[in-house]
Amino acid sequence: MAIASPSAPSFSASFCRIRTETPSTFTRVPSIFTHRAKPRPLTRRLALSARFNKSTSSDAGGSVSPDNGKPENGEPHDSELQYELFHGFSPQRCRKGSPVFVTLPLDTVGPLGLLRRPRAMVQSLKALAAAGVEGVVMEVWWGLVERDQPMLYNWEGYLEIVALARRCGLKVRAVLAFHQCGTGPEDPHWIPLPLWVLDEIDKDPDLAYSDRFGRRNMEYVSLGCDMLPVLLGRSPLQAYADFMRNFRDTFRPFLGVVITRIQVGMGPAGELRYPSCPTQKLTWAWRSRELGEFQCYDKYMLASLNACARAIGMPEWGNGGPIGAGNLMQNLEQTDFFKSHHGSWTTPYGNFFLEWYSGMLLLHGERICREAETIFRGTEASTSVKVAGIHWHYRTQSHPSEITAGYYNTRLRDGYLPIARMLAKYGFTLCCSCFELQDLEEQRTNPVGSPEGLLRQLLSAARVCDIPLEGETSTTSLDHQSFQQVVRMSKFYSYGLEKPSFSFNFVRMDKKMFEYHNWIRFNRFVRQMSDANAFRAKLEVDAMPDTRRSPTSTSDVAKFGMGSTYC
Repeated sequence: MAIASPSAPSFSASFCRIRTETPSTFTRVPSIFTHRAKPRPLTRRLALSARFNKSTSSDAGGSVSPDNGKPENGEPHDSELQYELFHGFSPQRCRKGSPVFVTLPLDTVGPLGLLRRPRAMVQSLKALAAAGVEGVVMEVWWGLVERDQPMLYNWEGYLEIVALARRCGLKVRAVLAFHQCGTGPEDPHWIPLPLWVLDEIDKDPDLAYSDRFGRRNMEYVSLGCDMLPVLLGRSPLQAYADFMRNFRDTFRPFLGVVITRIQVGMGPAGELRYPSCPTQKLTWAWRSRELGEFQCYDKYMLASLNACARAIGMPEWGNGGPIGAGNLMQNLEQTDFFKSHHGSWTTPYGNFFLEWYSGMLLLHGERICREAETIFRGTEASTSVKVAGIHWHYRTQSHPSEITAGYYNTRLRDGYLPIARMLAKYGFTLCCSCFELQDLEEQRTNPVGSPEGLLRQLLSAARVCDIPLEGETSTTSLDHQSFQQVVRMSKFYSYGLEKPSFSFNFVRMDKKMFEYHNWIRFNRFVRQMSDANAFRAKLEVDAMPDTRRSPTSTSDVAKFGMGSTYC
């Protein structure tokens, strides 16, 4: 296969000399559409004490029972909670356990960069604060903020979210999303890459990932061109760094106070991985046990592979991905590359290719971590990176779906420990999902999958490298069993640690969450994670009428949520 690049060796030099790479320099640009909200004067101080009382339900499978016995569905009772509301202060909850955050809906900010349904958002945030939630997760989309022109940033909708969260006594975690959202223009949640980036991809299709069949994936710019000036004179890494720097300058008054963590996107769905399987298929890919496709066929990735192969005197290994990797739906035991016994993944060639493929992903992560650590240093806001929970071949020898995503994790090799070490080097938190999934349920349809096994390996890597952990759900599961599984897996990480640093993101807020029984279960889960019978929530009510204050009983909160939910 011909390599469509005039200077192939130069593309791989950084990979071959990972530790000697010199960071690039960047220029700053002042933010556009940036404003700072003026603090409101405190006209009066309000002290209010209220108590959550046990509620009853007349529904057949009620979540809460008025007597001392357990309800029919086997779930435990609500416990009484004490609230003290003080005007004009940030929340300080007396918590021994793990804080819970809730991810906001995908359409929180509209296509023009404005907050949608602000009144309903305020009501929903108040309900979350009343439930004891620590804060919200706000996805900040590159395709919305820097949509039309390079270095022209519109933060308006996100500034409003942060201001509302502060008003309701909630913290904010910002996810800097450098990837596409949704499947296409017909998707109601469609957020593409910035329009000017798409124009450059139209001119040079190799800026997008490609598989062996020539299918392009537009979810994220190919990491093969990380350091090349392919985006109107800037490299993708420079574009990400400029975006982060402008975010820091715009939100500086909130960093470390309201915005306590910044998750830096590094690939499709914001995860450090290749788009081996389209994101929209990941939620059900395990049902068909898709192997995934190696994403190494754009000219920049091929140039790097070719140069590294020549560097070790094996130029024939640099012409593309492995032969015999099979089709997406094929049984791995029928493939030459992934089969358990004598598969070519165990050969010197297989090891070379997988070391290069995973090494390029690790190098991509390290480059962005280095830039982010420099940019956010001194802001008092922590940083995190998300790793995908690809578990549907975890009980096999070769772990093909993990390998094609860039995680060189097999029965013979730990593919997540190098990532954890990189995060520890730059002081990042590890974020991972699948906390609610159980092997027993998954293996009824997929006997070779193991979400619990994969998660335990990730948690062990975090413990070994002594880095904080941020858990997530992979789906919006509101049943009692899922919540209890989250609690169990969080204890697996925290057990035996003197000062465990664990927090949890519930993905994501929707109207079902505020339905009576779901809301009761969610409240109970938050209290269980907090490991406290009482907590303190201080809300800045700003002398609002009584009708706009947070409800003070469990049943009222549930009704409040159903009547005024954002979604």
